[in-house]
Amino acid sequence: MKALVLFSGGLDSTTCLALAVEKYGKDSVLALSVSYGQKHDKELKAAQNVADYYGVRLMTLDLARIFEGSGCSLLKGSKEAIPETSYAEQLEQTNGAPVSTYVPFRNGLFLSAAASIALSNGCSEIYYGAHSDDAAGNAYPDCSEAFNNAINTAIHLGSGNQLRVIAPFVGLTKADVVKEGLRLNAPYELTWSCYEGGEKPCGVCGTCRDRIKAFEANGVTDPLMRGETQ
Repeated sequence: MKALVLFSGGLDSTTCLALAVEKYGKDSVLALSVSYGQKHDKELKAAQNVADYYGVRLMTLDLARIFEGSGCSLLKGSKEAIPETSYAEQLEQTNGAPVSTYVPFRNGLFLSAAASIALSNGCSEIYYGAHSDDAAGNAYPDCSEAFNNAINTAIHLGSGNQLRVIAPFVGLTKADVVKEGLRLNAPYELTWSCYEGGEKPCGVCGTCRDRIKAFEANGVTDPLMRGETQ
């Protein structure tokens, strides 16, 4: 059995990769990173570093043009600044709509593309790192358990029952993800989650805030934030 891991180089997908490598071995795991027009390439560089660490093959795919009409604050050309507040604070301003860093149907698109690549490379499972904190309050609706169940059904049927979508953390919190990653000795020092592309994580965007809290909940400091003042 081979597994394809949808792999951004961030904390959640790195934990997914570590889990897949533990289960199947590096030679039976394929990582897929997608460029979608993001404002920086820090995650993509991190993805290569982590893939090299595990010795797994990394494929890349450019889907940036699909999102060119989006006003998502993560994308190049967006006039909207990336919020420097928590997701909870952002959701208070959206009236139930996704946050500004939601890339339109990104997971749906990525998983569909991954299904084609997985079938072409003899994989029977697609792993991705959605978790419950991202789905909370409809911040990222394509991280929800309902979405995961639906896309898994669609891909399973559309592949002739050859593929399954595995979201091992979909019912867990980010703190739970970090706990699992610490057990797996995931190389979190090589990852990148921050929405900004500076030399160090900004510490104030939504994903930085969630990441810092997840490590703190496990009684440790995020290795990318050591020595930083919070």
